[in-house]
Amino acid sequence: MIQSFSRNDRRVLKFPAVHPCEGVSPETLLSSLITLSSSICNYQSKFFATQRRNARETLREIGILRMFFEEIQDRGLTLSYSIVLCFSELHLTFQKIQFLFEDCTREGARLWMLMKSEFVTTQFRVLIRAVATALDVMPLNLIDVGEEVKEFVELVAKQASKAKFELDPDDERGARLVLSILNQFEKGIEPEFQAIKQVLDYLGIKRWSACNNEVKFLEEQIGFQCSDSDEKEVPFLGSLVGFMNYCRAVVFEELDYRNANQMVNSETISCLNPEDFRCPISLELMTDPVTVSTGQTYDRCSIQKWLKAGNMLCPKTGKRLTNTELVPNTSLRKLIQQFCNDKGISLAKSRGQSHDITRTIAPASPVAAEAMRFLSKFLARKLVFGTTEQKNKAAYEIRLLAKSNIFNRSCLIEAGTIPSLLSLLSLNNMSTQENAISALLKLSKHTIGKREIIENGGLRQILEVLKKGLSLEAKQTAAAILFYLSSVKEYRKLIGEAPEAIPALVELIKEGTSCGKKNAVVAIFALLLSPKNSKRVLEAGTVPLLIDILASSDKAELVTDTLAVLASLAENAEGAVAILQTSSLPLITKTLQCSTSKAGKDYCISTLLSLCTNGGVEAVAVLAKDPSLMASLYANLTDGNSHSSKKARSLMKILHNFHETSTSELMASAVPHERSVHVW
Repeated sequence: MIQSFSRNDRRVLKFPAVHPCEGVSPETLLSSLITLSSSICNYQSKFFATQRRNARETLREIGILRMFFEEIQDRGLTLSYSIVLCFSELHLTFQKIQFLFEDCTREGARLWMLMKSEFVTTQFRVLIRAVATALDVMPLNLIDVGEEVKEFVELVAKQASKAKFELDPDDERGARLVLSILNQFEKGIEPEFQAIKQVLDYLGIKRWSACNNEVKFLEEQIGFQCSDSDEKEVPFLGSLVGFMNYCRAVVFEELDYRNANQMVNSETISCLNPEDFRCPISLELMTDPVTVSTGQTYDRCSIQKWLKAGNMLCPKTGKRLTNTELVPNTSLRKLIQQFCNDKGISLAKSRGQSHDITRTIAPASPVAAEAMRFLSKFLARKLVFGTTEQKNKAAYEIRLLAKSNIFNRSCLIEAGTIPSLLSLLSLNNMSTQENAISALLKLSKHTIGKREIIENGGLRQILEVLKKGLSLEAKQTAAAILFYLSSVKEYRKLIGEAPEAIPALVELIKEGTSCGKKNAVVAIFALLLSPKNSKRVLEAGTVPLLIDILASSDKAELVTDTLAVLASLAENAEGAVAILQTSSLPLITKTLQCSTSKAGKDYCISTLLSLCTNGGVEAVAVLAKDPSLMASLYANLTDGNSHSSKKARSLMKILHNFHETSTSELMASAVPHERSVHVW
């Protein structure tokens, strides 16, 4: 009866209420109304940072109506058709009121609700007027309840029609103060600390984690508006993000992210294939991926058009959809955004431009730009002059700010944070080392950041963390930095020439977590772009470890990246020999048959082709004995890309020529030894 939406599924200040169906029984409708009004009344115990007066008056009126509904239920009264119609309208309005209360108390939404206070006040007014209208037309005289209850309901009807739901003066002052602070930022003036503290105190934002939740919520709203191609509020949202980032770093001295589960996840790197992020319908990068009932994922706008056209079959599988529900695939959305942020790719679509300010070089607004510049200087000072704990917190703030925003990275680098972060790596403090190395990882994605790390002697310190880091997380992050540094040809050569670099990566493959192994493998892959590093990788004993990953790992991405390294090593004779010495040909052909990754299959074929080319006839002979290989190669001709198909054809030709040559030699060797056949 009641439509259920989780807070994560419903957009803020959107009220997807559903009108009760015409065939609903009066008993069911009444029971649902009681449940709904009880849920609304439960908000009495929750904190309203804004709209306190309006919420209090609404709760009072809903509480009286709940008593009215409960008495009708207790008496078992029969409801006429006209009363059922009124109750249906009340049910629809109550749903919207509950959504509004959810938003007013939503975690992380306090600043946004303050800035939207005029709109929210209007919503309260409209919804209470709707309650008044339903009560006015309801034939109360036909309902046999106590006179006292009737009087209360009549009183609610009168008050609801006359009540002045106005903007709270305190909310108005709070919003004006925020606008004043934003205006100061825009003019290049750093706001007074006391003014900022006044805003946070009014909203009840008293901890670092609460402030961080505000940032995350605002960034989420930006993502929603970008995916909807409705970006008129994006600059203002970006200004608020800049303001709250500044508050989080400057006002709150103590981190409480561990209690609030705010820790940034370890980063893994990969040779990600953008084809995996394309919608099967539009073939464009997905901006808002959603999953349908068959488990397949599509871009929201594409699958919505498909469904509106009357199609009820899954476009990819051809199976019938059991429902039209579209479930947001938030994990994939974050991966796509991370990929685009790292590569500087714009999610532009033919149907319209979809911008995400988190990935752009330009700031979201002049306010956001100035706030970030002030904040970068503040953090740079803390890294130099702060206590050990303040330095740790500054490193963590940089880790957050530089996670995906290119403009933030440039400001932090310009403020001179990299030398200070490098100096923190040598401290005997695990948390500080992890935060510093992770912050450097984010900054190493910027072109100038790479240069700053190398020119400040950072390679030696990063390699020291890779070898002797205080945690596996620090080691695997150091490996990821080597990957980004290796994107520059000169640095690739420099890293390869460092005698401890490649052996340390190989050691991480041996002892690291899946994440650590993956980062080490991908870093080696990047280093192999310099041909001279191939010999160093082989001498470090890398190949047997890679083969072991193929044989034992159940991590598809790790296996794919491992195949990429093997394919690169097999391109020269020494690498091919090293791979063949592990007797891994059957394992590679089995991986080709079993892999569900197109990239993985491509790397298998590349490796096998190189082994045949550089490994001699013995390798071809082994492959020729596998009857299933040819079928896998044929399948790739249709499923693979043109480059992969070309390699598959070349490998098939080598195997075909081997069979023909072997047959000819066998026939030729049989001629001199022919004997007469005696028939008895």
